[in-house]
Amino acid sequence: MQKQLFHIESNAPVARDTFRLVLRTDAGVAVRSGQFVDIALPGRFLRRPISVSDVLPDGVVLYYKVVGEGTRDLAAMTPGQSLELLLPLGSGFHPEKCTADALLIGGGLGAAPLYLLARELLAQGKRATAVLGFNKADEICLKEEFRALGVPVLISTLDGSVGTKGFVTDTIAAAWPVFDRFYTCGPLPMMKAVCESLAAPGEVSLEERMGCGAGFCYGCTVITRAGARRVCADGPVFDKEEVLW
Repeated sequence: MQKQLFHIESNAPVARDTFRLVLRTDAGVAVRSGQFVDIALPGRFLRRPISVSDVLPDGVVLYYKVVGEGTRDLAAMTPGQSLELLLPLGSGFHPEKCTADALLIGGGLGAAPLYLLARELLAQGKRATAVLGFNKADEICLKEEFRALGVPVLISTLDGSVGTKGFVTDTIAAAWPVFDRFYTCGPLPMMKAVCESLAAPGEVSLEERMGCGAGFCYGCTVITRAGARRVCADGPVFDKEEVLW
């Protein structure tokens, strides 16, 4: 973990209340899929943890949703401004545990860290299918980015405006793609339903409110089958068997 200064290359809306933030720095960046950064915002005491969607030779790509004052401040920032990041944080996904075919299941912005995972899987000669769930059509993001990688994308929306009407589990049941391991990130009820409905081994990326983001304050502790674990340091990625739903 280190502090590193980045400058904003772009910070633009890509869906309703959703922004794509590209940050560049003067040094190399080493982040694995499932890891995150902690951003210091001017005038804000606590940093904002955001998962990494892609890694550039000298930067990172982040997706975030405007949900409060901090992210509203972030959305107002413009190219050329600087941000201090702590990175890399957390333990990431394990693409090496997939034998041949992975199923990537994202709910809302849970799709973001799965993009980098898809690139890692493809680099290992494996295949991936993405199932992405959203409430409405205007919330959909990263669909075309996955397809540009050659990853098939299945969409579900709760209102039926795009793709399958219902949940990601409905889409999986209808299409039943081939996979030997799944990886999921998104709302807790969605991930619970996914883990309970799929017999294959899988990994989940949990979200909790974080104070320090580096394992010092224990504010994001959850109880797992292995006892108390810190989402920021021991996770955010856990095997599905570890999670007590």
